Amino acid sequence: MATFLYRLGRFSFRRRRLVLMLWIAVLAAVGIGAAGVSASTSDAFTIPGTQSQKALDLLEKEFPQASAAGATARVVFEAPDGQKLTSGVHKTEVESLVGDLGKAGQVASVADPYTSGTVSKDGTVAYAQVTYEVTEAEVTDRARDDLEEIAGKGERAGLVVSMGGNAVQEQPHQSAAELIGIAVAAVVMVITFGSLVAAGLPLLTALFGVVAAILGITVASAFIDLSSNTSTLALMLGLAVAIDYALFIVSRYRGELRDGHKPEEAAGRALGTAGSAVVFAGLTVVIALAGLSVIGIKVLSDIGLGAAFAVVVAVVIALTLLPAMLGFAGPRIATGKLKSRRMRAIESGEREPMGVRWSRFVLRNPVKILGASVAGLLLLAIPALSLQLGMPGDESASPGSTQRTAYDTVTDGFGPGYNGPLTVVVDARGSDDPKAAANDAVTLLDGLPDVASVSPATFNQAGDVALIRAVPGSSPASEQTVDLVSEIRDRGPQLQDDTGAELMVTGTTALNIDISDKLNDALIPYLCVVVGLALVLLMLVFRSILVPIKAAAGFLLSVLATLGVVVAVFQWGWLADLFGVEQTGPIVSVLPIFLVGVVFGLAMDYQVFLVTRMREEYVHGAEAREAVVAGFRHGARVVTAAAVIMISVFAGFILSDEAMIKSIGLGLAAAVFLDAFVVRMTIVPAVMALLGRRAWSLPGRLDRLLPDVDVEGEKLRHLLDQAPESDREPEPVPTGRG
Repeated sequence: MATFLYRLGRFSFRRRRLVLMLWIAVLAAVGIGAAGVSASTSDAFTIPGTQSQKALDLLEKEFPQASAAGATARVVFEAPDGQKLTSGVHKTEVESLVGDLGKAGQVASVADPYTSGTVSKDGTVAYAQVTYEVTEAEVTDRARDDLEEIAGKGERAGLVVSMGGNAVQEQPHQSAAELIGIAVAAVVMVITFGSLVAAGLPLLTALFGVVAAILGITVASAFIDLSSNTSTLALMLGLAVAIDYALFIVSRYRGELRDGHKPEEAAGRALGTAGSAVVFAGLTVVIALAGLSVIGIKVLSDIGLGAAFAVVVAVVIALTLLPAMLGFAGPRIATGKLKSRRMRAIESGEREPMGVRWSRFVLRNPVKILGASVAGLLLLAIPALSLQLGMPGDESASPGSTQRTAYDTVTDGFGPGYNGPLTVVVDARGSDDPKAAANDAVTLLDGLPDVASVSPATFNQAGDVALIRAVPGSSPASEQTVDLVSEIRDRGPQLQDDTGAELMVTGTTALNIDISDKLNDALIPYLCVVVGLALVLLMLVFRSILVPIKAAAGFLLSVLATLGVVVAVFQWGWLADLFGVEQTGPIVSVLPIFLVGVVFGLAMDYQVFLVTRMREEYVHGAEAREAVVAGFRHGARVVTAAAVIMISVFAGFILSDEAMIKSIGLGLAAAVFLDAFVVRMTIVPAVMALLGRRAWSLPGRLDRLLPDVDVEGEKLRHLLDQAPESDREPEPVPTGRG
């Protein structure tokens, strides 16, 4: 691979105009395609194989008028203080507003509170349940505006009107949060390289790649229904890894220039060494992200594959467009007028880099530093023991928002369970007496302790499938409601034995419970698959057994500590004001498994970049401990800069209004900080010092079985040493004019 990348680097450098024009053509093509796309996105969770999804599919077939998969809104009316909605002008106004709701855009049906029993006992609160003909993703802005206009009409009439439900939620949109990360990245790279040209190239190519990836995802959304968060997360990860990959290659290129190689040769050598590390680092990230698709939840598949696509584009850009841009930049990239006195002293050899001094300190005290680092990560992981998972609903909306107001008003007027009623389906197509089976189901539900109310059974046109609404006595996200759903399902087989009818529970609350259960069940298998594949990959890269095992163990520590940080902030409320968390509650169900995938990929990035240089020095004859120092001498500064950039990019997303994006931003920023500075920069050298030469050992039989991928460029070096540089048709040093 190193030899192929060496030739690719020289080709891209030499034919830079052709490479640049090809990439511009690709960007133009996807841009034109994206401009003509009217993309729709969705956050709907489909979970095939679960009871709730099976019941939902049956409702779609047997109760098409109910629009079971359609978006919903709950419009809540509250009378002024001391007044009621059950008579007089307020009742007339509510009935008029309900009539207007029935005429609003895309509305399939509206449940009148006076006929459906959704007026509180004291008459002060009522709500109308609105069902739409279309899914949440297909609710238009005009339809949402109709809701706002009707609510405003009620407010002007003296009522307090609030709205909840998924039809009310606005679709997430891109913000300027990522610009903060880009600005910090620019400053960090200027400090790292001391050159505006060297700092600008990684940013330029990263932005080019991210734009291409986002436009590609937009084009794809014309053919497949994608999650609304796909582009946001692809942008977050694509930008971070693209800057990092370009940073490593540019740093290696500058090093080759300082070693006296001509620019084209330096570009080839940089890709043959650092480029190989980029390929394998990118591959670990792609494996981790693409692995999310095996879980079987569409939203996770969308964001995983979308982000993996962005990473692939970042790798290809780094291997083709970046060396072409190095050709345009010319020798100016190796010089810089912004270097500090300390940087000049380090480059001249008058002063040791901070990374070298740090590595020598760790090597002198490996046991103490290893113990302290592991203890610190385990301490941070303690909050993860109380991790609670759930799907975001109106109860997690910001205080003062219309969704939160509607939720609290319904809770005060009726009880918390009315915010998440259960839809119970009785499939009596195999029963001799469907009506008797449905009545038995109503009796069963009414006798359960945590059921607040049960509606009479409503039958389909054929009279063999019944629909029952059961209201829990507890809130939708509570453990009591989870237990209630489980108990109803446990009673189902007995009802089927007695009547021949199948009892199923669905609805938003049951769907959310099934999603959390499926994600919990999938976490350990997913972790095993991803870690197992990556261990094989790292074994190929490092020709070692202990180094990959150590890398995986470090990852587990960092991900546990990261989950602890997320729980402490978003569930316990520690430092909530600092991070703009207005409402604490259960952690979004998809977050832990998503963090596992992404954090593992990013953790392996730093493992590959830092330890590859250690192995390169060891292979070339350095002692095991000195190889660690040499790895830090060449890689610590760049790894530190890359980590700071990634942290900055991810931290920018903490400013998002979306709770899921905010929590992912904080989680990824914390994970990179802990993994880069505690695990890779501290635990890794300590363990390497304790292992010594054993770290690089590989059993002879396994050594013969594993293919030699030559990530360090050892074969490439031998090939280049045999042929003088003058025999490789070097190109004259470019002037920067192309």
